[in-house]
Amino acid sequence: MMLEYLIPVVLLFMLIAASIRILPEYKRGVIFFLGRFQSVKGPGLIIVIPGIQQMSVVDLRVITMDVPEQDVISQDNVTVKVNAVLYFRVVDPEKAIIQVENFAVATSQLAQTTLRSVLGKHDLDEMLSERDKLNDDIQEIIDAQTEEWGIKVANVEIKHVDLNESMIRAIARQAEAERERRAKVIHAEGELQASQKLVEAANVMAENSAALQLRYLQTMSDMSNKNASTIVFPLPMDIMEAFRHMQASTAQAKTNATRPSDPGEG
Repeated sequence: MMLEYLIPVVLLFMLIAASIRILPEYKRGVIFFLGRFQSVKGPGLIIVIPGIQQMSVVDLRVITMDVPEQDVISQDNVTVKVNAVLYFRVVDPEKAIIQVENFAVATSQLAQTTLRSVLGKHDLDEMLSERDKLNDDIQEIIDAQTEEWGIKVANVEIKHVDLNESMIRAIARQAEAERERRAKVIHAEGELQASQKLVEAANVMAENSAALQLRYLQTMSDMSNKNASTIVFPLPMDIMEAFRHMQASTAQAKTNATRPSDPGEG
């Protein structure tokens, strides 16, 4: 007799135990009543009637997903292998369960196709130097398409852009040529500045004979330090000026002697 009451009680306790679900803070339960969407519950204690209600659990934390390596042909016809990492989370559990069969797989496939299509519109130099801009473009496209799935794409980061050996050597040659060009430009600018300063110095010496005399003495001092066996006899700059006046007077006298005389004279 007592067994007849015990069996229903045990079955009742088993039903209650099977109905009790506990969800942590970072999870939500999407409840379906006889196949139709009923509500989103959680966190905490949830009662789900077996056989009548079904619950799909969704994690609301940020999911880190590696985008597999993709073969990309850039706009300048260079083949590279690119992989990336995707950060996303579920913001609407109802849409994530109802609108798409498996939101994680769907997001991964969408990230792969978007990565190839976006990078294929850019040159290799842009892939290597403008990663932040490319990351933003990929993130914006994926986020716009996954919005109807209740998913928010937080960030996309390109991890590696792998080149073949021939392209690596070509880039190295290009970088070396660029460094040589910059070195030549810097050298030419230095020569230009030096020539301008020499012209300014020459103008100052031409206006002031004392400055020319000081430069002359400095040059003699440098020569004596470098060549100890050389004997230098300094001459005052005035003597050189006298020689120039004498040369000018002699040239003038020769010019006057060779000039024909005026017929009216005599």
